[in-house]
Amino acid sequence: MMEKNPSRPHRPMRLLPALAAGLSAAMSVAAAPLAGDARAAVDNFLQAQTAGLPGKVGIRVEAPASGPLPACDALEPFLPRGAAAWGRVSVGLRCHSELKPWTRFVLAHVAVEGRYFVAARNIETGQALAATDFIARDGDLTALPRSVVTDTAQLQGVVAANRIASGAPLRRELMRGVAVIQQGQTIKVVAEGPGYVVSTEARAMGSAGAGAAVRAKTLDGRVVSGVADPEGQIRLPH
Repeated sequence: MMEKNPSRPHRPMRLLPALAAGLSAAMSVAAAPLAGDARAAVDNFLQAQTAGLPGKVGIRVEAPASGPLPACDALEPFLPRGAAAWGRVSVGLRCHSELKPWTRFVLAHVAVEGRYFVAARNIETGQALAATDFIARDGDLTALPRSVVTDTAQLQGVVAANRIASGAPLRRELMRGVAVIQQGQTIKVVAEGPGYVVSTEARAMGSAGAGAAVRAKTLDGRVVSGVADPEGQIRLPH
């Protein structure tokens, strides 16, 4: 009695090693580091874009998913319109080669480690902020709203415009300046210049914090515009 031949392996099983090898090669291309000249160009460009930011800048550039970039002797990095070197960002690379110009994009992450401030306790609407109401934290500022407060000078003479929960980052839009001039208040209007100082009384036509623009009506009916100073006076422009 003849024995049955063992069944032949399915054709797809034979293809598995080849498919695995191809997938591994594709992954190695995607994971390959950005070429030295291109990476240096992107690094230098982002360093220049982030100069002056309040914190320690860290830049990580990812390899392009399309694989290695073509060779180029004149690379020009750029940011798309409306983009900023902040957090995850796409950076363009433009090659000005006369023979075959090209443009590619690579992904980068810009981290800015710095100090910011959070509420030390619940702060109620209208409450003036004191030094005990906030504490400093360190972290990546790009993971926070752009309006987060990083300088205590921004917390001087302000009140909470909304309720701020304990531990919440302090943002500029959550606060407003303390009014040093109230609408309807009789205040002093001061004009100062080289060798002279002139002042008169007027009635404020609106409320304003220090440094804010405000208008007032003088006793003879003239309307003047100036800036409120910390003493509650209006300083006229020179």
